[in-house]
Amino acid sequence: MLVIFAMLLAFMLAAVTAGFMYLNSLPSIAQIEQYEPTLTSQIVSADGRIIKTFGAYNYKKVSIEQIPEHMKKAIISIEDKNFYTHRGFDIPALIRSTIKNIKARKIVQGASTITQQITRILFLSQEKTFTRKFKELVLAYRLEKTLPKDKILEMYLNNIYLGEGAYGIAAAADIYFDKKVQELTLAECALVAGLPQAPSVYSPYRNMELAKKRRAMVVNRMLDDGHITREQARKINESEIKLSTDIKINTLKKAPYFVDFVIRELRDKAGLEEQEVIQGGYKIYTTLNYEYQKAAEKSLVNNMKGWGLNESDEQAALISYDVVSGQILAYIGGRDYSQTQFDRVSLAVRQPGSSFKVFIYTTAMEQGLTPFSAYPDIPVQIGDWGPQNYGKKYRIELPLYKALALSSNVVAAQLIMDAGVYEVRKTARKMGITTPIEKDPTIALGSSGVKMIELATAYGVLANGGIKVEPYSIEKIETANGKVVYVANNDYRRVLDIKTVAYMVEMLKQVVKFGTGAASGIGRPSAGKTGTTDSYRDAWFVGFTPDIVTAVWVGNDNNTPTNKLTGGSLPAVIWRDYMKVITYNKPVMDFMYPEIIVDTKYEPGIHEDELEEIIKKREQEEEKEEKTRKDEIEIEGPENPEEFNPVPVPVKRVKVKTIKHKPITTPGKKRTIGGSGF
Repeated sequence: MLVIFAMLLAFMLAAVTAGFMYLNSLPSIAQIEQYEPTLTSQIVSADGRIIKTFGAYNYKKVSIEQIPEHMKKAIISIEDKNFYTHRGFDIPALIRSTIKNIKARKIVQGASTITQQITRILFLSQEKTFTRKFKELVLAYRLEKTLPKDKILEMYLNNIYLGEGAYGIAAAADIYFDKKVQELTLAECALVAGLPQAPSVYSPYRNMELAKKRRAMVVNRMLDDGHITREQARKINESEIKLSTDIKINTLKKAPYFVDFVIRELRDKAGLEEQEVIQGGYKIYTTLNYEYQKAAEKSLVNNMKGWGLNESDEQAALISYDVVSGQILAYIGGRDYSQTQFDRVSLAVRQPGSSFKVFIYTTAMEQGLTPFSAYPDIPVQIGDWGPQNYGKKYRIELPLYKALALSSNVVAAQLIMDAGVYEVRKTARKMGITTPIEKDPTIALGSSGVKMIELATAYGVLANGGIKVEPYSIEKIETANGKVVYVANNDYRRVLDIKTVAYMVEMLKQVVKFGTGAASGIGRPSAGKTGTTDSYRDAWFVGFTPDIVTAVWVGNDNNTPTNKLTGGSLPAVIWRDYMKVITYNKPVMDFMYPEIIVDTKYEPGIHEDELEEIIKKREQEEEKEEKTRKDEIEIEGPENPEEFNPVPVPVKRVKVKTIKHKPITTPGKKRTIGGSGF
């Protein structure tokens, strides 16, 4: 028993000694008030260029007496409502988060108080481990015993990162409102208080709507805590956010929209919040090719100027990525980041126009049609919807490859009715469209909005032999000591049959060679599709070579009509000028599919007025032939009496004026003629 007791005592002494040693190894808080943030994490392009460095671009200290009461109350309400009553950590919140973290076997939810946050910022790494969390609790408790609450709050408000290079509320007041911190209004305090959770996401410079929603959340918390009245809350929520016109944003030089996308991907894929990245000392290796990025910016900016598009609402965007890997090579979310930080590549939802037709034709190929299947190219009526071709030009009948090249609206309308709206929506979904798609045949002409990055992803399926790959921006992430904490792991899935892809690529090559995308030609094999919406509000060109997919959009932010821009004009030219530069030194490659021999004669269209006369004559000939046939039957009698008892046939929903015509012949090719179904 004595031996056992002695051993237990020795273990206890060892544990106590280890505990004291561990606590003594924790950082000292003696010099805490001398802390200032330093340059830390870096974002690097694939070709070794540092495109973003996080650090104290704007850092100013203020005393607790200089900070408005509304600012203190706003930050406490949204970040730590029990700040003045706990001893460094909130026990009920800690218990709730601990249970969730144990169940998940990792840190999935924090319960960090303001004191814990400041200890993490000043003393600890940003790694999500139980060890770091324990250190954080111990240091928070020590800090509470060492300093008064107001001093801790002062330190927090001076050191927290608030976006756009602002460390602390004094810097935020300067950057967002061009004011001293003492001059901030209640509404401005509420906006700033909402920023710490995700500074880039809630920055009013980048997304005004999200900034307003976050401000409203802060206001509601302040109302619940009794810091403001209901009338004050109403006035704030109804007020406009008036930002400084002297923009002091730190990420204006190198690929700023891409950097914003990287920060979102850091959160969504690597699980790193912006605050962690900024102060974690990470090196973030990205996929961006900076030389490609400069070529894209030059093409977009110069061509926009050349077309006289200089107003702030007149915008354009571009994304370019590697077909096989999904690595984003160039990324422009808008014409001028200093004017607007809204990302039109991954956030804007715009109507795609005829660029959506690729999903209809892909569905038709999946269902057994070929590029040589022919449809009437004449006016049609589907319920109350009467689609028309661009310029009201028609060609009586077209094989599908010509219908797509010429972007026939009436053929697309018939095709979606035959293929089925549900099936077309399903095709769009599996190829990469995640935004809601209308359950309406008018989607044939691009009436349902999409995000640009989704449309580029979908076209990438065709460029990549039917295999879907998501565009991504982060290759890997290293800590300050070189430990790799994240490596890209893309998902590859076959979503289309190779025969379908071969047909679609050949048809989209025709768009570039002879159709609406002719202005995009770069002197080597390429394929793509134009898109133009009603009243010329959106103009698109999405195209690809065997190794690179690039999408271009041009339009007005306020959704007003452009000056008659079509997808085959400015967007195709921007695409061409960019792609010519980045493919200049590359060997010429063609798509690895069997060649499909097509007729390259594209007859000029017949105007609707002339078409009516042709249709009328054809109908008269039909009536004459029908009357002759009936007269012959009356004289000779029916050859087969059963013909008088036909089986009922389902009525087709698309009512098309039928035209008798001679079939379009292509040597050696068998085709389905007409639009009567598959």
